[in-house]
Amino acid sequence: MKVARKGSEEARNELPTLLEDAEGGRPTIITRRGRAVAALVPMAQLRTMDRQESLVSLKGSGRGLWGKNSASTLKRLRDEWKR
Repeated sequence: MKVARKGSEEARNELPTLLEDAEGGRPTIITRRGRAVAALVPMAQLRTMDRQESLVSLKGSGRGLWGKNSASTLKRLRDEWKR
């Protein structure tokens, strides 16, 4: 699905139409000076984005990330910033 992009001025002028689009399941990205700053999305889409997923599946996924002794690795990294 192609997402519509509207400049802030255009979006303000077309708000009733954009709301109808959202009710119909079509999101719109609002831009300012060509940079995306907001999105008008259907509530059903927002509700699925709002659910926090369980962190249990991530348990142990960082094991070994900081080496065998994470405390000494973190100390060394902190010491680098003091120099």
